[in-house]
Amino acid sequence: MTISAWRQRLQSGEVSSRELVDQHLKRIEVSESSLNVYVEVTADRARSEASRIDDARAAGESLGSLAGIPLAIKDNLCTQGVRTTCASRMLERFVPPYEATVTERLWASGGVLMGKTNLDEFAMGGSTETSAFGPTLNPWNTSHVPGGSSGGSAAAVASGSCLASLGSDTGGSIRQPASFCGVVGLKPTYGRVSRWGLVAFASSLDQVGPFATCVADAAELLQVIAGPDPRDSTCLKADVPDYTAALDQPIKGLKVGMIRECFEAEGLDAEVKASVQASAAQLEALGAELVEVSCPRFNDGIATYYVIAPSEASANLARYDGVKYGFRADNAESLAAMTSCSRAEGFGAEVQRRILIGTYALSAGYVDAYYKKAQQVRTLIRRDFDAAFQLVDVLLTPTAPSTAFKTGAHADDPLSMYLADLLTIPVNLAGLPAISVPCGFSQSGLPIGVQLIGNVLEEARLLQVAHQYEQAADVFAARPEADLVP
Repeated sequence: MTISAWRQRLQSGEVSSRELVDQHLKRIEVSESSLNVYVEVTADRARSEASRIDDARAAGESLGSLAGIPLAIKDNLCTQGVRTTCASRMLERFVPPYEATVTERLWASGGVLMGKTNLDEFAMGGSTETSAFGPTLNPWNTSHVPGGSSGGSAAAVASGSCLASLGSDTGGSIRQPASFCGVVGLKPTYGRVSRWGLVAFASSLDQVGPFATCVADAAELLQVIAGPDPRDSTCLKADVPDYTAALDQPIKGLKVGMIRECFEAEGLDAEVKASVQASAAQLEALGAELVEVSCPRFNDGIATYYVIAPSEASANLARYDGVKYGFRADNAESLAAMTSCSRAEGFGAEVQRRILIGTYALSAGYVDAYYKKAQQVRTLIRRDFDAAFQLVDVLLTPTAPSTAFKTGAHADDPLSMYLADLLTIPVNLAGLPAISVPCGFSQSGLPIGVQLIGNVLEEARLLQVAHQYEQAADVFAARPEADLVP
């Protein structure tokens, strides 16, 4: 059921907020041992907040749009009084003294926190296997990964332990796990949503966005979290439109660009390609015009990203030195030794790898050859998108080159793991909005996602196209619910 449908039941008294929360807590109890979705479950807080909302509703008080709705939050968003670990030993005991802007807005609208979800350590990964608290597993098949880095948030929605969730997307960390888990995942325009309280990975790329079971629910969450924030200097001051207003408008006459380089990408699975092409045909049947476009530097995105993102991570993670907060190694003989040991013991292997790559790229004698050059290519990638949007209204690609891969499949080959983000990374480099919507299943029963990309601040149009496709394709109704982990 959608958030709107649950809201109607709550308002009519057919179900109470407390009953809805207890239902989802029961779901967590049943599935958590199989999936490892949550770093922390906030059961007492959820029950208390649900009861407060029920009392307020009974008293006739005005309530927010998400009043009583069970939500989960990726554990790199600060939640006052609730641990925020980034799935790292470095922050295992960190309890923030303040609330992230996006979560503050969710609670103000009545949303109920069910718990903090697992992720790749410091959001660095594409499988949720690098977490210090163990990997999260895919609800469709527990021998496969849920994607990453927001794998816990995607799996929480897919497994029914919350109605919607928040994740963060630096190079595909919302859209790729949404594709792998068969849910909707939206990455907004860079600056559309505040990053205040999001623990930084790569500050020029990170963006917070929602996971949901349908496009309408994703639009509802975006409506709540979007908008200016004086605490975040990169947050845009643009007005927030009504994202649900245009959902039911037809898309006849809109031009949908098929990016040639994406459908010719090395490693693109045949089943994925066929399913995504079928989704394009569905849009054409709805009256959209399909146009082949070229973004010549699209496939250069991955090399560009793996210079820029580690460089920014190297700078951002320098603050974790074992002095003010976070993990501190014992028995060090000097301050320098303490810092060195704290970082070596507090950070996992993938985080250390990316810090080292970034430090090297920023070092004297190499910054022009690597970091500056990568920023120049980033500009060219953005220009390719600008040119494409002169011809079309939205762009269409596969979300990921394959369906969810098996747990451990890329453990000894980080480069092959990085390639899983081949089709999502350029969007982050250009700062554009994009959404992944389920478009089918492989023969083995694993979900496949189609990615729709919009121009800057055109989330409303993106959501409109995605919703119209979702309603016509009816993929959600056809998906094999019984195959999900009980």
